[in-house]
Amino acid sequence: MLDYVKSILSKVSFDKRLFEKELVKAIALLVEKELYSLKDWCYRNFSSKYNDVLNKHFTSI
Repeated sequence: MLDYVKSILSKVSFDKRLFEKELVKAIALLVEKELYSLKDWCYRNFSSKYNDVLNKHFTSI
């Protein structure tokens, strides 16, 4: 499931609103272990573009 979520986020990364919407769905879908991996991956790949979105949704993780 983690690979699927990563592919979706990569595909919608052109649009901030879509990216945030899919990120919220991904966080609700994944188990805790996968969330840590997703968080690391997101910050590595999207922090320069969507740091505010990532901080908003990953603060509790």
